[in-house]
Amino acid sequence: MASAPEEQFSSQLFDAPQLPARNQVVQVQRLGLVEYVPTWQLQEALMDATLAIKSQNRLAETTGAAPVPTPNHLLLCEHPHTYTLGKSGKPEHLLLDEAALLAHEASFHRINRGGDITYHGPGQLVGYPIIDLDNFRPDIHWYLRTLEEAVIRTLADYGLNAGRIVGLTGVWLDWEVGAPNPRKICALGVKCSRWVTLHGFALNVNPDLTYFGHIVPCGITDKAVTSLAQELGGGAAVSVTEVQERLLPHLLELLGAQPAASNTY
Repeated sequence: MASAPEEQFSSQLFDAPQLPARNQVVQVQRLGLVEYVPTWQLQEALMDATLAIKSQNRLAETTGAAPVPTPNHLLLCEHPHTYTLGKSGKPEHLLLDEAALLAHEASFHRINRGGDITYHGPGQLVGYPIIDLDNFRPDIHWYLRTLEEAVIRTLADYGLNAGRIVGLTGVWLDWEVGAPNPRKICALGVKCSRWVTLHGFALNVNPDLTYFGHIVPCGITDKAVTSLAQELGGGAAVSVTEVQERLLPHLLELLGAQPAASNTY
């Protein structure tokens, strides 16, 4: 069970009144298994388009013209074996050279999110919200905790008690203070420009966990990485699609959002 401070923290965070919202509709794209770089380029294009609208709206304020609502997007996907290094990451946390990357059919990319190195691969649910927080709540702390909470509630649907470790972004098993074996099941890394978000979360559903052995995940050396399938045990077959459709309503509810009419679930 959560400690009293954790319960108080969660209550204060998610029960606080929302700021007045503008466009709370989210366009959801279920992309399946897609290469990393084109997906990153799609994120950048969606962010640039939203930022352009925000710039136009600022000019409109001087003329009295009606502002144009900014869009919100959510990309849900898997990637082939990929390692990404954030702006503050250390290259030495990748333990493979170019030949070894090729042998493992993996790619490596330096990207513009925060955080250190992480792994993406088949069996991992990756979510990229490209949303304008001005439509919801312009608060990056709230946003990160919202992503975590959506994952925590999804894992609870499978009977797992997941939570947060103070000072470490992400979602963990055995997360309580003093627990003997904390294990990371979901990593987060985001960028935010003028309240428009980029990058997101990676939830381990049933990936090949040996690929995490080729990095120092998120720069953390003293804690393990796990997956939903491993935690359920018994050869449990859990599909990424199933977890995706369980997580989506949790995330939309916590954001205070709704899917576009064409994005029913």
